[in-house]
Amino acid sequence: MHVAVLGLGEAGALYASACTRQGWDVTGYDPGDVPTPDHVVRATSIADAVLEADVVLGLTGARAAVAVATEAATAMRPGSCLADMNSGSSALKDDVRAALEGHDVLLADVAVIGSVPTFGARTPLIVSGSGSAVAASLFTALGADVDDIGGAPGDAATRKLVRSSWMKGVAALIVETLEAGRAAGLEDWTREQVAEQLADGAVAMDRLYDSTYKHAARRAHEMRDATRQITDAGLVPVMARATAALHQQLAENHTIVDADVLRAWADLPVANIGDARGRLGITRDLHAPWRGATMVGRARTVTVAGGDNVGIQRIIEQARPHDVIVVDGQADTSRALVGELIAGRLIAKGVAGMVIDGAIRDAEDLQDMGFPIWHRARNAAGPYKNGPFHHGEPVSVGGVVCLEGDLVVADGDGVTFVRPHEAPALLPAARAVQEEEARRREGISAAVDAYRRAQEEVS
Repeated sequence: MHVAVLGLGEAGALYASACTRQGWDVTGYDPGDVPTPDHVVRATSIADAVLEADVVLGLTGARAAVAVATEAATAMRPGSCLADMNSGSSALKDDVRAALEGHDVLLADVAVIGSVPTFGARTPLIVSGSGSAVAASLFTALGADVDDIGGAPGDAATRKLVRSSWMKGVAALIVETLEAGRAAGLEDWTREQVAEQLADGAVAMDRLYDSTYKHAARRAHEMRDATRQITDAGLVPVMARATAALHQQLAENHTIVDADVLRAWADLPVANIGDARGRLGITRDLHAPWRGATMVGRARTVTVAGGDNVGIQRIIEQARPHDVIVVDGQADTSRALVGELIAGRLIAKGVAGMVIDGAIRDAEDLQDMGFPIWHRARNAAGPYKNGPFHHGEPVSVGGVVCLEGDLVVADGDGVTFVRPHEAPALLPAARAVQEEEARRREGISAAVDAYRRAQEEVS
């Protein structure tokens, strides 16, 4: 079996890896700067990726689905199958079918009806179209529960959109409710109330919350399709329209920093990032915890009164893996806000580190624990615990503003915060600075070596 995967983002990478574990040959293509899964042969074009494939998995996103199908069809071998896994309307699936006309290629409309990051290649599916049996066989081999309904392309998509009105609506309501609770100063209470109503409690709540932010743009498009489908059925899509609007608002105003983003930024020096953005946005007077310390994560912001850490204590339960707790301590260094005890609790939660415009203590213990905290000073005096505090609001740290959800990058030169929606454009610019510096270092090194050889010849 030879499988081609078009689109190596989160879902594509999971399916590609699952196929390699089956012992199948897998080629992949993605125009973006994303990692290539182990044992996957990265092609330089869609045509090269699909040339020998028995089945092609299309995971490029609905907007590119027709263009990708058109290009793939010219190179796919006769009798092979395109499994279009993009979320979209039945009309989109029909357009994909039309793109394959004139080519001896089967089409499977594959509707994903679960969380791929959670269940991987075992995520339940509905499949329809001329290639439904081929697709069903492949995904069943990967361990998925597949409902092969046959019929036409678009039949599976129709069922998915009906389901999306419910699933995306619930997720959108969770997001709005948690944000309202935070704004009212009732974040902990609100989280408890919502989690109690879900079978998997806080785990399900956090998954739905995070995935709504992370996939807001794609889901906004999906919910607009669901809205049109409900309208075409002669109904008024009140809830579906509102769900689409919330996702669109999130897509315009927020982009979540996920594991792929963190990996992409992990090896970039803070100085190079600063140079790429006009040499702005790097904190001052905040010190690295030890020589060689680095950190990358997403910001959870806390504002506390000078010398008071009750706000830090309260955020620990909400902290999640890869978070960086960013604390506006009013630049007060009279008392330490954090020591080894809080650090131990945060390590257990998977927190990446902290940035504190204030003081810390137990510095040697923190180094032994490997928990990095960029800080203004050290002071053995313990903190007050009276408040007030604020969570999730913009903070000023080391002269730089940080927003909840920002990308945080830190090293020995300082700390910088990157707005998630700015990250895609800033990343290649920062890498270009890094590569230019490496080239200049090589030139200087070569010049030094040449000078030394010349000196040796003279002597």
